Formats: sequence, C-alpha cells, structure tokens
Amino acid sequence: MGKRRAGQQVEHEAVMELFRKPGYTPMTAPEIAEAMKIGGAGRRALAQLLQQMVANGEIVMIRKTRYTLGAPADLVTGRIEIKRSGAGYLTESGQSFGVAIERGEIGTALPGDLVVVRLAPPRPGAPEWQRYGSVIRIVERAKRVVVGTLRSTGRFLYVVPMDPSYQQDFYVPDAAGAQLEDRVVIQFTNWENRHVNPEAEIIEVIGPADNPSLDTLAVMRNYDLPLEFPGEVMAEAERAAGRMEETARRLDLRKKFIFTVDPATARDFDDALSLERDEQGLRVLGVHIADVCHFVRPGSALDNEAAKRGNSVYLPDKVIPMLPEELSNGLCSLKPGQDRLAFSVFMTFDETGRLVSSRFERSIIHSKLRLTYEQALQVLQCPVGMRCKVDGVGEDVMSLIRAVCELAMTLRQRRMQQYALDIDLPESQIVIGKDGMIEDIRPVVNDISHQMIEECMVAANEAVDRELSGRGIRLIHRLHEPPMEDKLELLREELRDMGYQPGDLRQRSNLMQFVQRIRNTPLAHSAQMAILRSMKRAIYSARDGGHFGLAKKYYAHFTSPIRRYPDLVIHRLLASALERRTTPYRLEELDRLSLHCSDTERSAEQAERDLLEIKKYRFLAQQLEQAKPQEYEAVVVKVANFGLFIELDDLDVQGLVHVSTLSEHFVRFDPGAHALRVGKEVFKVGTRLRVLPTRVDFDKRKIDFAPVRPKSAEVRKRGGGAAGHRRRRQRS
Repeated sequence: MGKRRAGQQVEHEAVMELFRKPGYTPMTAPEIAEAMKIGGAGRRALAQLLQQMVANGEIVMIRKTRYTLGAPADLVTGRIEIKRSGAGYLTESGQSFGVAIERGEIGTALPGDLVVVRLAPPRPGAPEWQRYGSVIRIVERAKRVVVGTLRSTGRFLYVVPMDPSYQQDFYVPDAAGAQLEDRVVIQFTNWENRHVNPEAEIIEVIGPADNPSLDTLAVMRNYDLPLEFPGEVMAEAERAAGRMEETARRLDLRKKFIFTVDPATARDFDDALSLERDEQGLRVLGVHIADVCHFVRPGSALDNEAAKRGNSVYLPDKVIPMLPEELSNGLCSLKPGQDRLAFSVFMTFDETGRLVSSRFERSIIHSKLRLTYEQALQVLQCPVGMRCKVDGVGEDVMSLIRAVCELAMTLRQRRMQQYALDIDLPESQIVIGKDGMIEDIRPVVNDISHQMIEECMVAANEAVDRELSGRGIRLIHRLHEPPMEDKLELLREELRDMGYQPGDLRQRSNLMQFVQRIRNTPLAHSAQMAILRSMKRAIYSARDGGHFGLAKKYYAHFTSPIRRYPDLVIHRLLASALERRTTPYRLEELDRLSLHCSDTERSAEQAERDLLEIKKYRFLAQQLEQAKPQEYEAVVVKVANFGLFIELDDLDVQGLVHVSTLSEHFVRFDPGAHALRVGKEVFKVGTRLRVLPTRVDFDKRKIDFAPVRPKSAEVRKRGGGAAGHRRRRQRS
C-alpha cells in the first residue's frame, strides 16, 4: 500500500488498532506515521490527534517522545485536581475508576496539570474501584499565570496564591514595583524539585490585597478573563448592522404572537416562545433563538474572539460577554416591538407530551410581549376565571401562557419518570456595593415560571441534537456521563455519616428516589451538595454519550448562542444541514472546540465561585474588625474529634466550631454515633445551632466560629443589608 495522500483525515480507530497489535513497542510520532504510511500534511494531523489522545487519557507519552497504551504499564494520564487538604484526584483519565493521589505522591504537579500517574497495586481489602497512584511526569502545565499576595521572609520575596488549592508559595526574584501585601500577577517559570518552592516572576501589580474594589480584577487576571474587546472586533460588530436587511428566504413570523420571558434585569433576550394548534389539534411549540450565526461569520475577527472566550462570564458585579454589546444587547437581542432574525424550532406534541415531529426554519420574528419571570408567575398563580391584573397582559395572553406552562409541566413530568436528576438547591444573589463589599443577599427562586422556560429550552436542545444525529452529522453534544462507581461509594459513606440510609446508588432509580425522599429533611441541602459533588461534570464533546442528569439520549446546546460558543457551532451545523451544504466543521475541529469550551466554562464557573467566596470572607472579617460579629443560623454537616464543621444558612459558607468553644469542661467524642457530647447535650450531623464568627483566614480560606451560649441575651435582630435577609435551605 502506498502512502496516504497529504491532508487525508487520520482515523482515531486506526491509531488505536496499531497500538493494540501484539508486540507493539512505544513509537515516536514519525515512526507511527511511517508504520501507518502517512505523509505530508497528514503527519501534522496525526501529531494533533496523538496530543488529543494523550489529553483524553486514552494513551500515554513516555520518555518524552514515545506513545503507547497506558494500561499495560499501569500508567494513566489525566488532569489532576488538588483539594485544599493537599490530596489529589485524577480526572478525565479515560478510566472506569478514579485515582486518588496522596499528598506525598503529587510531586511537582500543580492544580489542573496534565500528568502521568503510575498506579499502585490495589490495597488489600480495598474495593476494586479504589485506586491510588503517584505522579511520575508533568505532560502539560495548566496555567501560566497565578494571582497572589506579595510577602517577605526578610531575606526572600514570595507570593501566596489567591487560590488555596495551591499548596506552595512561589519565590520571586524581585518586587517589580509592588509593595508588600499587594496583589500581583506572577508568571510561573520553574519547579523541578518538590523539596523547594516553585519559582515565578511578577508581571503585573494589581494593588493592595485589602482593597475590596480590586477583587474582581484579581479574579479576572487569575483566570485570564479578557478585560475588553480588540479594536478590530469592535469595528466588525459595528458593521454587522448592514446584514440585518438580508432576510431573503426566511420564514416570516412577524404576525405570529411570539413573546419572551426573562429576568427583570436582563438586557439580552436570546430566546422567545410561541404556541399554536395544528390542523389535527396537536400543540406546536415554537422556540425562537437569536440567529447569531447570521451576523458572526466563520473565520472573522468576531468569530475568533468569541471562540477564544468560549462563553460569557457572570460575576457578581460584572458581566464579561462573549460578543460585543452591539450584538448581544442589540442586533441579536429579541427585543419586543422590533424585527429580529431567528432560528426557529417547531415541535409538535400529542396530549401526553410525546414529540410527534419537529421542523427547523431560519426566520424573522417580531416579539409582541416581553415578560419578566415575576409577571409570568403572577399569570400562572392567578386562578382560572378570576380577574388578575398583570401589566400589558390580556385574558387571551394569560390563557396562552398557561397553555405553554401546562405543556412544559407535562414534559417535565415525563423527564422525572425517566429519573432525571431533580436537585433544586436554593441560590442567592450577592449584591456588591460601590465599595466592593456585600450590600445585600437576595434569594434566587426556581419557581414554575422558570421551570416553564427551562423545559421549553431542554425540548429544543434535544430536538436539534436528535435531528443532526439522525442525519449522521458530527456535532458538539452536551455530554453528562453517569457517575463513577468510586464516587458513588464515597457518596454512600458520606450520606451514612449524615444519618441517611441511601441504598444502592448505582441504580439510577434509587438515586433519584433518594433525592425526592430527603427533600424536606434537615440536611437536605448538604446531602444534595454531596450528590452533586459525586457527579461528573457536564462537558462539551463530539462523542455522543447522552445527558445523565437530564435523562436524555440526545442533547446539545442550541438555545443560547449569544453567550455560549458551542450553541453558535450548532446553529451553523443545522443551517448547513437544512441548506444541504457540506458540514462546516471537521471532526478534529469539533474535538478541539469541545475541549476548549469545556475549559472556558469551567474557568468561568470557578471564577464566579472564587469571587463570591472572597466577598463573603471579607464580609465576615469586617464584622470582626469592627468588633460587631453577627449571629447566624447554622447546621452541623460533619463531626470530628476536634470540633464541628458547620454551614451557615444565610451565607452558604462552611467553617469550624472547635471543641474548646463548646464547653469549658470535657467534651467527649463518640465515633460510633459521629457526635460530640457535652454533658447531656449532643452535637451530631443535622444539629442546628447559632454561631458567631471568631477568625477569618483569607490565605487558607478557613473560618472559625463559636456557638452562641443558650443563656445569652436575646438574639440581636439583624436589620438591613446582607445580614437582614434570612431564608430556609429547605424547599417543598
């Protein structure tokens, strides 16, 4: 056989077939190309494929240049997560089991690094799913910059990372203009010996670490989030308005009643709804999504920047959009009373909520009504036949909204019958004041109006994936795989410690029924959080594996192209399919984009969590500085011989109540009951108590609390601001 022609796609399975051949010995990329008779540009494609396979954990690279399957050598490749305790865990390893890495076996790996781990032999008596390993090589460093606080030993300068999952401080050669206790951005340079600290150099000075107004900038720099759009991107966005007139061959829906439901503060509206009956009397739900791909053309500056960002980022006091406002809040926003270009999904359902058919159209719409969730809820809570006044909503529109909700609840019920993961954790919105401190905490509800919109979007996402998959078109799926067995076993142990008897959680039905059973118990919030931690992350993938949480075989993101790049890709794939054009993406591109967008999504979520945590710690620290600590309702989530781990109802943060604060007398630890006993008083998982903050450690992100003595004066009433709002963690 002659060499493959240049540029010919290198098949993944052909590479795996070579590795599986008896007698295969580790080869370099050129040797693999020679063995597979690949030449020219095909060699570059092969090199990219090999790197992707290493990143996915399918193969390992040994001796820096040679590739092989990992299993025969007990080698596994994956991303390392490092907990605040210092222990590690290998993720994305391509294995059916997780790999725990003890603190002393992590070597010079840093959080998020791609590493090769040598598996240790199974420990005697340990279950098959419980494996341990040691990091033997760093394949790829995860981050190039880290934000931290500049400190000094007197002889040396060092930076304490803002992220407490870093277990080491970084030595820096000079201050580069920074003052001690300034937040700085450092560039990692070297770390080869785990017995000394890693090295870095300061590349940017942010400002005093105790200035709350700089927290957002610090988090943005720590996660390499963009500050502004390049000039050429802004210029292209301004020119995009000229494309608004290109409406030929679009389905004209401007006379149809189409409406939007969004938060009161929303500025961009990327989805709208309609509902009609067809000739057979069946319900036809229309989901109309902003046609972003009409304005953002492949390969343009706009497209390249959107792909780079991957998604919009929502921080408590700042939004970092994927697209400039000219598009996100202008041309692509489905504002009421204005003509807008859309991609419409029409789904026909029978009376049981079964999907009968679906069709897809490029359209032009004219939204007739913009509702807030609060207005929609007013409509849905108004008894049929009663007059309820909702601004701008007549009786006919109220009937329409009720009909949409009825269909949505039918779809939701069908999902629950398939044991979808129905975890509804109370959320709160942190409001940041001008001084950078917490000003207010407001509950975020997930009422029936939100569920109505969610179910309509889920249905559209499923319909689009089903259509493209049915045509044999490769696409970016929203993949949510079932949890790994080791995670479920650890979850079961954790739930038992809370006093629950969860049963066999490997059975999907048992897991979902357990969630329903505990919903109104004292530790419902903690138990549901534990369940979420046991789940795999939902990611983007060109591989079709279904969505475990939603109980869907077909699922892709289609409904938010203003703020998610994978949705924009799906729009382009669907458009090319409808127009019978060649698919615009090769499989390698979909793989690359899936990996990249999963990473940007993870960074965005972690950035939001980190900033919220920093703000909450500042809020508690300020109380101590002003000698005005406030009392909080808390629940015990874990008991140790040295104290109680608690969670605050209001702030959703955890901390420690040390045994020394429980009593001046002897405190007995009962390991069998997982309890601390102070005379006749028993503290165990689920015990509720009131506490005061006593110490806040920013560097290690730890908070100490002391219980409020039962004989103390009447609880101080907390009025106004963040402390003024109190809510229960349980919801019916």
